[in-house]
Amino acid sequence: MMFFSPRASNSQAGLWQALREDVMCVFARDPAARNLLEVLLVYPGVHALILYRVAHVWWLADWKLAARLLSAFCRWLTNIDIHPGASIGRRFFIDHGAGVVIGETAEVGDDVTLYHGVTLGGTSWNQVKRHPTLGNNVLVGAGAKILGAISIGNNVRVGANSVVVKDVPACCTVIGIPGRVIQNKGIKIQSSRGIDLDHNVPDPVGRALSCFGERLDELEQAHRRLVLSREEDCAGCDAQDVCHEHALDLGLRQAAGGE
Repeated sequence: MMFFSPRASNSQAGLWQALREDVMCVFARDPAARNLLEVLLVYPGVHALILYRVAHVWWLADWKLAARLLSAFCRWLTNIDIHPGASIGRRFFIDHGAGVVIGETAEVGDDVTLYHGVTLGGTSWNQVKRHPTLGNNVLVGAGAKILGAISIGNNVRVGANSVVVKDVPACCTVIGIPGRVIQNKGIKIQSSRGIDLDHNVPDPVGRALSCFGERLDELEQAHRRLVLSREEDCAGCDAQDVCHEHALDLGLRQAAGGE
């Protein structure tokens, strides 16, 4: 085809295979996807990725201006800004897509998922490697920012609105500003059904309240058992007028009243 340079490293067959995988992976990661026509027509993340794949081929062929123009059109059309110089692996999925930014020297592995508002940005104006590298099977929650020439290991989950500025080892969950590792499973995070989209983070406040509620239930049960035990003791008491429990309570009230 005239649109692709023979100097590009990706063959046309390889490009079409990559595009096919990009489209089909939507069904594994978005339960709202009903059919192929719907995905092709209304998913901005798919539109952005198709245009990026073509622009990237042009970029590698040294058609820099054409690639940037196509990238600018993509940004106008989808509100997703992917620099054509970025390197993105297979089966990449951008859910919703609005506000996603991927810088020139960013490197993204296979089976990566980004939600809306994600930024893979740089922290330097020098023409060097200045954007992050994401491993395989990484999931980045909505609004998260991953900044600088850092590495995010395989199977990492980045919580929504986190700001990550340091390297992250594999198989971790990262949250916060700045991002910190809160969970390290040390194993591959993947379900038997394929891609695992779970990037929920632990709720320490909710856990504390739950423990408090359980402890309160235990104390109430202990108190109930104590009351029943005392009532049984009073029922078997031989005192003619008043049992010792009531007498003690009466004596305490009288002492408090000065009687």
